[in-house]
Amino acid sequence: MSSKRGASDRIWADLREQIASGRLGPNAALPSTAELARHYGVAPETARLAVTRLKEEGLVSSRAGAGVYVRCRPPLRRLGIDRYDKAKWRNADLVAFAADRVASGRTWEPGDQTQTVRRVPAAHDVAAALGVAQGADVYERARLIREQDRPTHTLTSYYRPEHVEGTRLTDDSPGPAGPGGGFRVLYEQGLEPAWIEEDLQARMPTPEEVATLQLPPGEPVVELRRTTFAADDTAVEYAVGVHAASQFAWSYRFQVPDSGGRS
Repeated sequence: MSSKRGASDRIWADLREQIASGRLGPNAALPSTAELARHYGVAPETARLAVTRLKEEGLVSSRAGAGVYVRCRPPLRRLGIDRYDKAKWRNADLVAFAADRVASGRTWEPGDQTQTVRRVPAAHDVAAALGVAQGADVYERARLIREQDRPTHTLTSYYRPEHVEGTRLTDDSPGPAGPGGGFRVLYEQGLEPAWIEEDLQARMPTPEEVATLQLPPGEPVVELRRTTFAADDTAVEYAVGVHAASQFAWSYRFQVPDSGGRS
């Protein structure tokens, strides 16, 4: 067993290096299991173990009846602070996910985002973030974002009903909530976003997330929790995003804090 594992590790490392170096580029076909077995002088099962490991890492994926291919995974640049620049949503018409696409040199269509909107009882985390009683009614706006028909992430936002009732944020039509998206709606409601708190965590996906995001075996997700506040510290949105880890590279630019002052 140990010799089979050692031979499998060698094949895995060799193929992984070819993918990393670009010798096996995006959408390139891997040799078949039989071809790998002949090339490395091993049993087909040993070669299959190496390919399975690449699948678990999300580096390759199977195509029904057509073999195994290197995944096309150019990371989408997800802006950190800059994606919330007021110039994008207050003074122009750019929504956050579209700002990421523009920064990445990629195209987008309004229909890349679909959503369902409903009133639900506030769960513990939602209630704590929005400052309402647990079980109180809140609006839930659950979005699925795709790029070229491939899911990239979900984002579910929660709002107090008195903040968004009758606005575009309660409309479940495909696409952003009008020019400037949700932040523009809050601004028009007199609830201009002033500061944001975000937490990021990498974790393994739930079975439901695997199905929704069409994730390959073994691929993790990055969960984002965001609370948006108005200038008077009122929480105006709480959002939970789940991102396919292989689809994004986070990018931040900010001034270095100097809370100690100068002597």
